[in-house]
Amino acid sequence: MQMVRSVVIRVVELCARYPWPVFILGALLAASAAAYDVTRFSINTDTENLIARDLPWRQRQTDFEKAFPQMGILVVVTAPTLEQVAQATDVLQVELAKHTDLFESVLRPESGTFFQQNGLLFEPLENVTESMASLSKADVLVDTLAGDPSLRGVLTALDLAVGGVERGQVKLNQLEWPLLLSGRALSDVLAGKLAVFSWQALVQGAPPPVTQLRRFIEVQPVLEFSALQPGRKATDGIRRAAADLKLNEMFGATVQLTGTVPMNDDQFSVIQESASRDTLSALFGTLIILWMALRSWKIVLAVTFGVLVGLAATTALGLVLLGSFNLLSIAFFVLFVGLGVDFGIQLSVRYRSERHLHDDLHEALRRAASEVATPLTLAAAATAVAFFSFLPTSYKGLSELGLIAGCGMLIAFLCSITLVPAVLALLSPPGEVMPVGFARLAPLDDFLQRHRAVVIAGTFLMVIAGAPLLFRLPFDFNPIDLQNPNAPSVVTYREIQDNPLTGGSDAEVVTKSIADAESVAKRLAALPQVLRALTLNSLIPDDQEQKIAAIRAAGSTLRKSLDEKRDPAPADADTIDAIRATAANLTKVSSASPGRGADAARNLSSLLTRLAQSDMGIRQKAERAFVPSLIDGLDHLRDSLGAAPVTLENLPTSLVRNWLLPDGRARVQIMPKGDANDAAVLRAFATSVLSTEPSATGPAISLYESGRTVIRAFAEAGAIALAAIALLLFIALKRAMDVLLTLIPLLLAGLVTLEICSITNTVLNFANIIALPLLLGVGVAFKIYFILAWREGRTHLLETALTRAVVFSALTNAVAFGSMWSSKDPGLSSMGRMMALALVCTMAAAVLFQPVLMGRPRQIIAPKPGTRFGIETAEQTAEDR
Repeated sequence: MQMVRSVVIRVVELCARYPWPVFILGALLAASAAAYDVTRFSINTDTENLIARDLPWRQRQTDFEKAFPQMGILVVVTAPTLEQVAQATDVLQVELAKHTDLFESVLRPESGTFFQQNGLLFEPLENVTESMASLSKADVLVDTLAGDPSLRGVLTALDLAVGGVERGQVKLNQLEWPLLLSGRALSDVLAGKLAVFSWQALVQGAPPPVTQLRRFIEVQPVLEFSALQPGRKATDGIRRAAADLKLNEMFGATVQLTGTVPMNDDQFSVIQESASRDTLSALFGTLIILWMALRSWKIVLAVTFGVLVGLAATTALGLVLLGSFNLLSIAFFVLFVGLGVDFGIQLSVRYRSERHLHDDLHEALRRAASEVATPLTLAAAATAVAFFSFLPTSYKGLSELGLIAGCGMLIAFLCSITLVPAVLALLSPPGEVMPVGFARLAPLDDFLQRHRAVVIAGTFLMVIAGAPLLFRLPFDFNPIDLQNPNAPSVVTYREIQDNPLTGGSDAEVVTKSIADAESVAKRLAALPQVLRALTLNSLIPDDQEQKIAAIRAAGSTLRKSLDEKRDPAPADADTIDAIRATAANLTKVSSASPGRGADAARNLSSLLTRLAQSDMGIRQKAERAFVPSLIDGLDHLRDSLGAAPVTLENLPTSLVRNWLLPDGRARVQIMPKGDANDAAVLRAFATSVLSTEPSATGPAISLYESGRTVIRAFAEAGAIALAAIALLLFIALKRAMDVLLTLIPLLLAGLVTLEICSITNTVLNFANIIALPLLLGVGVAFKIYFILAWREGRTHLLETALTRAVVFSALTNAVAFGSMWSSKDPGLSSMGRMMALALVCTMAAAVLFQPVLMGRPRQIIAPKPGTRFGIETAEQTAEDR
């Protein structure tokens, strides 16, 4: 280390002696690096590249996705009625299919002529029999509507039903539902609103559940991974198509997007918004802390110049080495601002202390370099080693961050011993009037040393007592929880998460044949954590014979009416007559039949009277509200009466392909039981499925395995960093005890950080767990400064310039990392919060606990005249000379 110390001193002296050439070279380096950064900067937003692809579970996932391609975008269409949602979805699907430049494929599950004919077979038997029986009883009404599909025909059919009340064949309360539906539609027409009468809701006899008012379009977009939002063009294309088609105006439909592509794009948008803001916040906050630490804008400018040059150079190096940043390595910018400034602060604070003793700037710089050369070099090496420990892990995103940040620490060190001295020599800050340090902490320093045994014992007891908290520290491996919960794609995902089409929480198994798939499904369905296991055979409806019998029985009555020739469209006068006649009959029956049915009848009668008195344009709107959906419903009913047994052989090819490969391999889809948003539920589901079928894959399995991979990566990185740092310290310090005195406070800080997380219910996740290995790099630097000062025989360290440098260095880190705390992205926010907490703990361990743990130095520097507690004064320096 003596040779390294000599080299650092000579470099500092040389740069201070020739400041202009050094400054110009630094400025040229910054300018050229910045130009390269601007022209070559890119972010690889492919999240699939964050974890190594050669892991067994990744290979299973890749093989499954090749066999059964997964769509990146799920378009969710919602409308007020079943008819409107079906029409809006059909129109949008046709439009999207035209844009082959944006979409590789556009599919709509459960649509087409097959489901048009056989859709009823997929309904529960009770629903089919009841609806068919109701239609059979209403054969006269169906005959009327089919023969005259107009507003007049609708009113004639309603009048027939009202006549049944007069004849005592039906009670008015039994007509409450059709009267209410008709009243709502007419009310919307007269109010100038979009109105559609739902004939399917009429047949069902009740409002359809929300799940039935949604339709899905599966879209595989063309992605551009060179862009921050790879699917932006595709998602914009879908929204533009919905707007151009006026789906909301025409059908009252809303279009929402979810799936991996929209959710990733929404997250990338938040990251893009936060990245510049967080970096600027980090720089601004760092400048404030630098001013508090250095008390001179000239010194602040020197340190800032070194940081900015180092940031530009490291960014350029990262682009050269890796070609692009990933979604984890992009955090390097904030990391560099926080960590890179530490070296400049250490040198500058020591320079201030020496400048108080020496009027000559060059002498002060030489003495400052002499004091900090060894600890600064060792701290930079240890911090770089901590980052480089990420390299061997399977977490590729973290590995790339480690490479860039590790190189960045070395660059930051070089900038601090070259550019900072040069700029200081150029700006020539005035001398320091007051000593630099924390003299006011003398009483605390004395107290801690006097009660050393109690402080050490109390600290260990507190940490040990809190150890059980570590067993209840949760880890959330669900990446959805790291996304902005208010993002439209995430909101939509949460709303439809229980639908198998979302594919967000299921497991998948690929078997050799359909027979094997059935066997696996039966075995997995028996697990208590499994809700159901689906195969291709699951698409074959149950109770088909009974359903077909009910449909055919109704068909024998209805088909003749449906196939008859339709009457010509009536004149407006005929329609008005029908309206008035129906209104009069409704008034008549309502006066004789009290109850809710009578109320609905009176309301509808009033609306019909207003409709008759309106102009023809209003009646045409009423026609459009009732008739198109009626014609579609009649056509659908006619097709449904031709339902035939569904078999594996006549299932649509596109549907079969989602479950069966040409080579005979078959897919099993397993759904979890319980709340899939609960990490414990998802973990139990994944482990139970894997214990039964080790070849399982799918989103739930990938989430679980990626969580294990990340945790293992951080454990490996932590172990490697700890071993490498221990070896580095042993080589430099030559004493095993001194190595322990450096590492024990660091480990205690890590344990306390985790215990506080447990107490505050702070959940570990993919993002904030990065703070733990970073704690090793940052924390060991602080500990090194103190151990080397102690080895040199310094006492009362709490009052010295060293403590001031460490405290303000920790504050700059806390401000830089804490700038992410306010991010809208939960992952970045949790990372900033965890890093700020870890920094507070490691600073406390370095400043308050490590000096107590070390105790009295082996060889104490005897105080000289003009000194107090190891803080040099002008008188001491004069004596030294």
